[in-house]
Amino acid sequence: MTGKLYLIPSPISDNDIDWVIPREVKQSIQQLTYYIVEHPKTARRFLKHIGCKLPIQEIHMHTLNEHTRPDELTLLLQPLLAGNDTGLLSEAGSPAIADPGSGLVRLAHDNKIPVIPLVGPSSILLALMASGLNGQQFCFIGYLPIERHARVQTITELEKHSRNHDQTQIFIEAPYRNQGLLELIVQTCLDDTDLCVATNLTSSHESVTTKTIKQWKQKLPDINKIPTIFLLHG
Repeated sequence: MTGKLYLIPSPISDNDIDWVIPREVKQSIQQLTYYIVEHPKTARRFLKHIGCKLPIQEIHMHTLNEHTRPDELTLLLQPLLAGNDTGLLSEAGSPAIADPGSGLVRLAHDNKIPVIPLVGPSSILLALMASGLNGQQFCFIGYLPIERHARVQTITELEKHSRNHDQTQIFIEAPYRNQGLLELIVQTCLDDTDLCVATNLTSSHESVTTKTIKQWKQKLPDINKIPTIFLLHG
């Protein structure tokens, strides 16, 4: 009999962990001895915060990040195939959503390993909920191209697609490029297009603001190096 693969969300801000991780979730994973994580150091800190009582020496951690090759995923499944329940722990937010892990989850399905998603924060969904934009039709794009010409072209295409299909377009950027991206969106899009800028979600400095491009042109916030979700609706 195989073990179960638990998909474990983690906080996306420095706010109190009790605010975003339900008690039942913490209780259900406290006895796990096998974890698949992005960074062992932050994973150990998370386990300490949820009140894990197991000695750290008894916890086995294997790394899954953007450098993990597809042919290495099978090795990560071995504890599960041997009958051990295992947690896939996100660095921030929910596993496999804008985060490594979907390939491992798919392989778990192929091997008839039960996959158990646990409740926790997802900045993408929180931003969409609070945006006032279309939550019935939406698409998460991920990161836009870095090169300016390709980036402008992508923004234009996303705006056009949004208008034609009434679909909210959601995307992110590395925090140190957020200000440049915001300025480029405002320069590129039509005045009546809606743009939501959601920053520092779940923290004490959280801000979610939706305006038309014309309104944004009056004054832009400083979001340099601040975690941000962008939502566009033409």
